[in-house]
Amino acid sequence: MANNFLKGLGIALITPFTSDGQVDYPALKKLIEYQISNGADFYCILATTAETPCLTKEEKQRIKELVVEINGGRLPILMGIGGNNTAAVVDEIQHTDLSGIDAILSVCPYYNKPSQEGLYQHFKTIAANSPRPIVLYNVPGRTGVNLKAETTVRIANDCPNVMAIKEASGNLEQIDEIIKNKPDRFDVISGDDALTFSMVASGAAGVISVIGNALPKEFSRMIRLEFNGEYEPARKIHHKFTELYSLLFVDGNPAGVKALLSEMGMIENQLRLPLVPTRITTKQKMADILKSLRI
Repeated sequence: MANNFLKGLGIALITPFTSDGQVDYPALKKLIEYQISNGADFYCILATTAETPCLTKEEKQRIKELVVEINGGRLPILMGIGGNNTAAVVDEIQHTDLSGIDAILSVCPYYNKPSQEGLYQHFKTIAANSPRPIVLYNVPGRTGVNLKAETTVRIANDCPNVMAIKEASGNLEQIDEIIKNKPDRFDVISGDDALTFSMVASGAAGVISVIGNALPKEFSRMIRLEFNGEYEPARKIHHKFTELYSLLFVDGNPAGVKALLSEMGMIENQLRLPLVPTRITTKQKMADILKSLRI
């Protein structure tokens, strides 16, 4: 597979649950087929949007196997394996069945707040010990630490097994600095639906998207138009989604997109504690927007 194979619309795949709290595997299967047939370009599984901290080891294994089986090699699959103990992350990577998985998404260490040098050494160690390419995941709002642009570029230059970064810092100046200084073989991927239009216009390779779970066709169309330099029609799609972007995250992720998917009749509106469903008022506003989008 070519080095830059994670381009366009990546789906940050949710985990649907039944009303009694079990993983809803039939709903997951339908969801994947729906996304693939409506413009998805790659998958990101078992990461934040999947409620991974609340899944058992057995559930994670079964979800991974099911996604690989249903996908059948059609799209690249990125899988989340990260943590704040470097040795434990390396051990998990080396003891996980990675058949059918094309790359690993690894989040910045959370809670223990390492320095920039600590972050560099963490990712350098993981990259050197991984049989798959690594995608860095910078999300300071969740981890409490920001992977600075110069550290990202240093990792990109020094670690040939690090292929990209999912950037969810929300700092467009920082993101632009990475895009400007990175090596050609390294990609920047948006980790924020609302900033995807701006990031792709600046040279990002695509997005790992939450909204893509529910509305992949229009969102992938926006990105493809931008890739072709057709910014005006792409901007119109972006503006059509503006209110939805904020509604999706106002009650936390993936509460918003699960409410949207349940409104579309695709899943039950179920999450695992400590996450709870979105408020009724938010759900109603999203239902109204869905009607206006005529989807």
